[in-house]
Amino acid sequence: MSQEQIYSEAGFGRAVPRGTRPGIIVVDFSYGFTDPQYPTASDASTQMARTREICDALRARGCPVIFSTIAYHPGEIDKLPWLKKAAGMAALIEGTRLVEIDAATGIQPGDAVVVKKGASSFFGSTLAALLTGAGVDTLIVTGATTSGCVRATVVDAVQSGFNVLVPRDGCADRAQAPHEANLYDMGQKYADVTEAAEILEWIESLPQ
Repeated sequence: MSQEQIYSEAGFGRAVPRGTRPGIIVVDFSYGFTDPQYPTASDASTQMARTREICDALRARGCPVIFSTIAYHPGEIDKLPWLKKAAGMAALIEGTRLVEIDAATGIQPGDAVVVKKGASSFFGSTLAALLTGAGVDTLIVTGATTSGCVRATVVDAVQSGFNVLVPRDGCADRAQAPHEANLYDMGQKYADVTEAAEILEWIESLPQ
């Protein structure tokens, strides 16, 4: 039996229903993850360009565009278990360039930015309240990294009651193997994994 048959017979991989009020969370497209001069980063220029197109289309329809960034106070560094496992993240200090959202995303002054201390953009942040307050029923998730913070955000999003879409060309990772494996798994269990162009076509089909 093929992998596709195994998942299909188990009831995975069904299509995600889409509502009429989309929003986007752009996960950690900060310089610490997008500027290759930093060891925690990878080249995400193409993925940021696709994300920017989606954000522009959503703003044009008055839909919420939200960014997340990881930022630590120096006093937190020696107290958080994640930073013992992933020590490179300890460089993401409040007020430094590493935690600023990359300008290549096209971030605008009216876009909300949530600050987080862990992988999921929902954990310990105001993201769920912002999305609920804006009436979002379908959440688009892009950003970095696919196998880490994007995946964690997607899992929390669907568990929080949102239908979830993930454009594969809007997500970046440090290596191709974890990128592809996690896209496949998210597509089977938590989200529709699709392309930015398809999401843009859907957004443009919605009433103004």
